[in-house]
Amino acid sequence: MIKTRIIPALVAATAMTAMGGMLSGMATAAETEQHIEDVSFSYEGPFGKFDRFQLQRGFQVFHEVCSACHGLRYLSFRELGSETGPAFPEEQVKAIAALYEVADEEGEPGDTRPGKPFDNFPANTGAGAPDLSLMAKARAGFHGPYGLGINQLINGIGGAEYIYSLLTGYTGEEVEEAGAILYENTAFAGGKISMAPPLDEGLVEYAMHGGEEGQSGAKAPEASVEQMSEDVSAFLMWAAEPKMTERKQSGFRNIVWLAGLTVLLYFTNKALWAKVKRKE
Repeated sequence: MIKTRIIPALVAATAMTAMGGMLSGMATAAETEQHIEDVSFSYEGPFGKFDRFQLQRGFQVFHEVCSACHGLRYLSFRELGSETGPAFPEEQVKAIAALYEVADEEGEPGDTRPGKPFDNFPANTGAGAPDLSLMAKARAGFHGPYGLGINQLINGIGGAEYIYSLLTGYTGEEVEEAGAILYENTAFAGGKISMAPPLDEGLVEYAMHGGEEGQSGAKAPEASVEQMSEDVSAFLMWAAEPKMTERKQSGFRNIVWLAGLTVLLYFTNKALWAKVKRKE
């Protein structure tokens, strides 16, 4: 009698515990839901390419704002002169490289020297902030691995969208936890991030050449938080994959070549087996 009453009670208790855990998990997931904005970047799509003026503006934002805490150690200075990238003139690339101090391997340990085009950007570990070289590839956003494969083919993996959403996702609310100040952000997992809002309206003064593609000398766009976020996100996408345009062009040529080869093999096959088919 007692056993027959205890067993159903244990089953009910187990079910309630499992349901409670499931509801708790659902609540946690709801609290940490991220909001990622979809942004139309020029490099998206099979034939998309980077807007070199946008990349130049994005580098300016990185150099003047982000480089204070973040490094870019997997990218070399000479890549800034790439024709499918920012396309900075050679002299400007040299001037940019000289602004950074890199390790002098020929000197004493700890010695530094001004950077040269063949050097990589120096690592920045002073603030404990992550390196941004591969950030746009490492972070999946709107079109990431959880989406459909066709979305990634047409729109990219969405890492730049994540960066854009993170930079524009601050709500202005601050929370103190364990003696640290956290900032509410709608794009960050958990909803709170330790990085203070890095961008303010007009923080960067864009150069005059920052117009649309092909409009050299055009008036620069207004340096709003959204504009700066979009520009630096595109730049970090290029930094993570500087050969994207060449890869797309190579892929298109290979597809055309394979299509031609397929047609040739088809008619060759028909010609070789024509006599056998006539005999049948």
